Amino acid sequence: MDNWNVLTAHQSAIGGRDDVNLVSKEKLTIEKLPDKVILQIFSYLSHREICRLARVCRRWRQIAYDTRLWKNVSLRPEVSGLHVGSLESLLSLIAVRFGPTLRYIELPIELITHTVLHELSAKCPNLTHMLLDFSTAMQLHDFSEMQAFPTKLRYMCICLSEVIFMEGFMRKIYNFINGLEVLHLIGTYEKCEEEEEEIYEVINVHKLKSATPNLRVINLYGINFIDDSHIDAFSSNCIQLECLAVNFCNKVTGSTLKTLIQRSKRLTCLLMNGTSLKSEFVMQADWDKCALQELDITATDLSTECLIDMLTRIPNLRFLSAGQINGFNDTVLKMWMESGMPRSLVSIDLDSSDNITDDGLQKFLTRHGQQLGACCLSGMPHITDQLWMSILPVLTNAKILVMGTPEKLGVNIHVDQLMDTIASACTNLERLELRWDPDNLRFSDKSQKAIDLLRVKCLKLRCMVLSDGRYYETVKANFERADRVTVVRTTTCCRVSPYHLLSNYNDLIFN
Repeated sequence: MDNWNVLTAHQSAIGGRDDVNLVSKEKLTIEKLPDKVILQIFSYLSHREICRLARVCRRWRQIAYDTRLWKNVSLRPEVSGLHVGSLESLLSLIAVRFGPTLRYIELPIELITHTVLHELSAKCPNLTHMLLDFSTAMQLHDFSEMQAFPTKLRYMCICLSEVIFMEGFMRKIYNFINGLEVLHLIGTYEKCEEEEEEIYEVINVHKLKSATPNLRVINLYGINFIDDSHIDAFSSNCIQLECLAVNFCNKVTGSTLKTLIQRSKRLTCLLMNGTSLKSEFVMQADWDKCALQELDITATDLSTECLIDMLTRIPNLRFLSAGQINGFNDTVLKMWMESGMPRSLVSIDLDSSDNITDDGLQKFLTRHGQQLGACCLSGMPHITDQLWMSILPVLTNAKILVMGTPEKLGVNIHVDQLMDTIASACTNLERLELRWDPDNLRFSDKSQKAIDLLRVKCLKLRCMVLSDGRYYETVKANFERADRVTVVRTTTCCRVSPYHLLSNYNDLIFN
């Protein structure tokens, strides 16, 4: 009887502790968290989600309006999901929610008025980054009364319209933007048809360059009227120029490259993907005297002779994208190696270079692979897992790898063995893309072990892109079970690029 009473008393004591724990757990709600903790939680959410949370209660609404959550704001609905219904709403937002903490803002055409720009100038003194999207404009607002504009801008991106002339607006802001260091002019390359009736010069680049003498980074992307005279204009006035990008400006032929190299002594990055470079103009430039370190000549029509001449003269080239060029072949690689100029190379992209053999690539990568941080050999059907298996042990410092082609192959890719080798050799890997068609990938029931090894060994891996299929689903599920849900992506919505290794990469991001 005494023992029974002791047991009952013991159970009561245990039950009492459980009741105390239950009560304490009931008290641990999010409402008990201090404001600064909730503010920190909110900082990980998008502005659209923050707006939803502001409806929960008065306290959350007050925290959601904290200006520290609104340092970087996009008001373009297609980008951020935020839509401001009226100019009056935006003006009140600028005064109440943005204020002195605002650093970056994106405005769509309907919100770009002189009243809004006046308010930003007056209420947001620390605004340094601005994107103005005129791309969908049918007509501009009247800027004749505009007397003020943000004066501390260091970064400005203007998305141009195909037919709307910008000079009336630009004339009003020239006196306010002489502190700009980074300029993006984004054209309508992706919207253009093959045959254009007429090309309009919708912005006066020659006047713009006079107003922006302190530019370090200039990105002219996909603008159908940009030609060599505009490059010459910027080089004549911007003595601080470090990076010039004219990707997909198909009127650029390189006729002013010689002058650009002579004037721009600080130019280290030149990106000319998809331009109409002519070999004779490129060969006239003084490449042996330039400070160039990063070069993109992808999808140009340069000859083998020109490529040899250029690559064997650039002394400190560290980044090269030269894919989709018929003239790039084994001879170019051989002459470049023999010149000793690849000694500084850390990134090479030879996408769809069908005239390079696997033997030529193996010789080059065996010699220089250890120094590479990025190696992209995609789009070549003859480069299979066999070559990758032989060179991966050399690519010990690789951070970015792109391999495979979406074309259906006559051979199969044994992906388990490939994953094992990548995991063992490339422990610093951050980005990986396999573009092979899912039907060409062969993997066994033990593939989970290979994926586990990759996930455990490559702890820095933040992006792995695969073609949509059964292997993609297997890899995605594996990473999600390990709470790494954002790593695995499909080629339909993501592409890996060596551009992440560019020294001005953060400044070149424009959208």
